Amino acid sequence: MSQMNLRRLAPGQTANIVKITARGELGRRIRDMGLVPGMSVQIIGRAPLRDPVALRIEGSTIALRNSEADYVDVEVK
Repeated sequence: MSQMNLRRLAPGQTANIVKITARGELGRRIRDMGLVPGMSVQIIGRAPLRDPVALRIEGSTIALRNSEADYVDVEVK
């Protein structure tokens, strides 16, 4: 399995979150959205200009900016 940041996943790909590298307020906000290590995440789609990205986590869909997705390290299934 390969490890990368969330921004690099293609629509339809599924991965497990390995770690959140953001600190402070941004790190807390990312974790508050449900993005925590061990969770499974699937890329649902991207906006026409590729930002933001739509994610499916635990049956919910959330949007995340690419600048935020850079702080989420994942392992592709």
